[in-house]
Amino acid sequence: MNLRELASVGPFFALRTEDDPGDAEEYLSLAGRTEEAVRRRVGTVAERLGTADRRVAASVAYQGIAGRLLSVALGSAVLTGSVPDLADECLLWHPARTAPDDLWLPAPAALPPAADLAAQLRDHLLRGPLTALHDATRAVVPVSGRLLWGNAASSLAGSLRVLHGWCRERRRPEEAARALALTRALLDAPPLSGTGTLTAPAPGGPAFARTTCCLYYRVLPGGMCGDCVLRHAPRAR
Repeated sequence: MNLRELASVGPFFALRTEDDPGDAEEYLSLAGRTEEAVRRRVGTVAERLGTADRRVAASVAYQGIAGRLLSVALGSAVLTGSVPDLADECLLWHPARTAPDDLWLPAPAALPPAADLAAQLRDHLLRGPLTALHDATRAVVPVSGRLLWGNAASSLAGSLRVLHGWCRERRRPEEAARALALTRALLDAPPLSGTGTLTAPAPGGPAFARTTCCLYYRVLPGGMCGDCVLRHAPRAR
């Protein structure tokens, strides 16, 4: 499976696919070692953020890996019409690295063709690796499960904005529309339903307002993400 064009969208859409990256022993298989990988990643994120609040670090760590997996899967579905096999036993993760060097997928292969790409993305990714990471994160740090799925939805919306803009810049409106339709379908069904509202493309591209908070505002000096529920909270009557 050729993922070269996908990598050109941005670093979050890229995967290491070489047979031997030179430091293979540093990568962890998520099959059976998910909690170990999450524990290491949470520690790395906490150190980089300069926070002792492990709930914040766990939230940000989950949002980061969700963004990576969803970018790769959504981008591939939109640009190639197929979804790469990102099952736990295939994918390797380096908890101390960032995009594009954190994920390694030796000999990438596509899943069988599917008439409903949104359903395939949901079944293979959201109910597969992202559910495993969701459960492992909560086992390592007591953080809200709804918050984590809100993070996944926010990551998906962020992937959509980048991919949609990339397609529009290259005058590929059909693929931009496909990205928007797939994202809507994923946000409208469990486990992402109710996590936020996606607004149709505005001058700046698709916008998303979530119903939960990722806790990033607790990191000094404080601040809120663009789609944070604290920014878009309904006005009191």
